[in-house]
Amino acid sequence: MKVLVTGGAGFIGSNLALELQNKGYEVIVLDDFSSGHFKNLIGFEGDVIAESILNVDLNRFKDVDVIYHQAAITDTTVQDQKLMMQINTEGFRRFLDFAVENDIKFIYASSAATYGNAPAPQKEDDAGKPNNIYGFSKWICDCIAKKYMERFPEAHIVGLRYFNVFGPREQYKGKMASMVWQLAKQMVDGKRPRIFKWGEQKRDQVYVKDVVKANLLAMDAKKSCIVNVGSGKAVTFNYIIEVLNKVLGFDYEPEYFDNPYKEFYQDYTEADLTKAKECLGYKPEWSFEEAVKDYSISEHHTN
Repeated sequence: MKVLVTGGAGFIGSNLALELQNKGYEVIVLDDFSSGHFKNLIGFEGDVIAESILNVDLNRFKDVDVIYHQAAITDTTVQDQKLMMQINTEGFRRFLDFAVENDIKFIYASSAATYGNAPAPQKEDDAGKPNNIYGFSKWICDCIAKKYMERFPEAHIVGLRYFNVFGPREQYKGKMASMVWQLAKQMVDGKRPRIFKWGEQKRDQVYVKDVVKANLLAMDAKKSCIVNVGSGKAVTFNYIIEVLNKVLGFDYEPEYFDNPYKEFYQDYTEADLTKAKECLGYKPEWSFEEAVKDYSISEHHTN
């Protein structure tokens, strides 16, 4: 079976590409390396195509069985609305069109950013009021996907709304790497971990291994759907520091500072996983504590 992973040199894409390879699939990675990194693909033995999703010749992928569309601008601080919409939404539309036309299964990365300030736990129907252009670009992808699901009931289209993903191969994301990575790096560098006052903000932190598992399950989804992928259990920033202290053997007190993004900041995200369980059979395997332990063993944060 042949699989294409767009954005396959990125954080989630590379974890997915390597796991698909481990499972015996023939894997092609497409990435323009604008934010992906070759080091994420050390150990990968498939083909890598270094081109943009906007103009790569799609006919090269006619014999593919599944497209995993992970490619996107994921830097939520990017203000260029046209660029964000072109890459994230038009790039998505191009591959969705192609997949449906050629009867290829299409599984794509959506985002919890589509929820904006919807109250937690967020259910799939709560989306549609994003706080930034990134969330908006992903929301429009979901809207397009829903129309395709109605028009082409025989198509296999699955959208996965990722919550806060952390784990190996995220260090090349720099400032967009997870809070877990950022705080661990500060601690390893001998600094007190800095968080917004007073650290009681809650986030659904999901381990990348669970996210990869959800992607694999999506291949056999009972029907086309858009579902949450999270841990289903939010943790506070204070708790993240507590767990990191324990795992890394430190005893740092947090340093609190004012949140400059207060007016559009999501204070509490938590994935309602009812639909993901029903459509995909998805149930996270990793508790936050176990995931942090596994992560810091498998990859030191100073890499």
